[in-house]
Amino acid sequence: MPAPRPNILFIVVDDCGYADLGCTGQTDYQTPSLDRLAAEGIRFTQAYANSALCTNTRVALMTGRYQYRLPIGLVEPLRWSDREAPEMGMPPGFPTLPTLLGGAGYRTALIGKWHLGYLPRYSPLKSGYEEFFGVMGGFTGYYAHIGDSGEHDLYEGETPAERAGYVTDMLSERAAAWIADAAAQAKPYFLSLHYTAPHWPWSAPSVEAAARQRETERSELTEGGNTRIYGEMMQCLDAGIGRVLDAVRQGPGGEDTLVVFTSDNGGERFSKIWPFVGRKFDLLEGGLRVPQICRWPGRIAPGTVTNQVCITMDLTATCLAATGVPSVPRYPLDGVDLLPVLTGAKEFERTLFWRMRHRYQRAVRRGGWKYLKIAEREFLFDIEYDPRERGDLSKKQPELLAELRALWEYWDRGMLPLPENVVMPMSNLSAMPW
Repeated sequence: MPAPRPNILFIVVDDCGYADLGCTGQTDYQTPSLDRLAAEGIRFTQAYANSALCTNTRVALMTGRYQYRLPIGLVEPLRWSDREAPEMGMPPGFPTLPTLLGGAGYRTALIGKWHLGYLPRYSPLKSGYEEFFGVMGGFTGYYAHIGDSGEHDLYEGETPAERAGYVTDMLSERAAAWIADAAAQAKPYFLSLHYTAPHWPWSAPSVEAAARQRETERSELTEGGNTRIYGEMMQCLDAGIGRVLDAVRQGPGGEDTLVVFTSDNGGERFSKIWPFVGRKFDLLEGGLRVPQICRWPGRIAPGTVTNQVCITMDLTATCLAATGVPSVPRYPLDGVDLLPVLTGAKEFERTLFWRMRHRYQRAVRRGGWKYLKIAEREFLFDIEYDPRERGDLSKKQPELLAELRALWEYWDRGMLPLPENVVMPMSNLSAMPW
């Protein structure tokens, strides 16, 4: 008789930097729930996002493939103004992770942020999720629930939902209740819990009145924050995740639940990304390196730390491997199954690729080396020795530079080309932090 398939809780937070958790170096505030999760499972020190931006990473997570294989993966990021452009959404019927798991008998739900296409053409319910409660666009006000369209953005399925409350708490409460109900059912579950926190607008309970007014008037949405507010948002997030994890631990099947935690890209303005330079929008380590934790009692040894190099789409491949659900041969995965590493096997070398229209960026990570190009400047870093990307070795190792450049160019030929009609802004390279 085959072993029962595990439940999966897949937690994605938004714009959370690598060092924003206590277990990764944060000291300004505490994250006991996530620290406990790391103590009960495995923590990754060299996990990367598929992009330094939100939409693109989410395309890779849903498909297990490089986001550049789909038109929606080329936009940086998806905005409300793009909603009528062709193919600006996750194609309905594409074999996404929830589609594949749902077809194998899983109960599936997305609670939180979608940001992979706007109604009426696109929605979570058209891409494999049976249930949805959350945000369709790139963000919503934590109190006013007004999104990037300037209109209400909080949905129950495909119907606008009028609810009062702080969005982070609302998502946590819904997820905990959903898990308690799903765990009592006969079939396994797959829950995507995709928080909007700590993405701006920077709103926290201690400044509710001012935050609510700023969100309602849509004034200075990306302003009004500081390290204290950011820390409060992270603590609300951590407390909510703690309640959700308690629901997992206390419910039937809690011991056979794979929990995954990661971020969609590197940190933003108030993120404490001190081990690295750069932030969201950068292919520097600060824009790409993310916190990542996995917990699976009885399969993953508690308190494990790994230096395995990996990327978001590897988690997709890992979830499929853990459940025994195959991918679709027509759409082969670019992600690699990390299950052997989770369960104690030796780390292996991984080669990863990125590109961005923003600042004409491209990057390769192979082994301990990283090739980076911004506009017309090329860099080569020994990233294991120099994670802050301070010592450019391109002049000392021109052959390796040329090899990694050629490797990137060969890979790029297999991806969709960038749109020709896009204006790509240049940056002031003198402002770069090296």
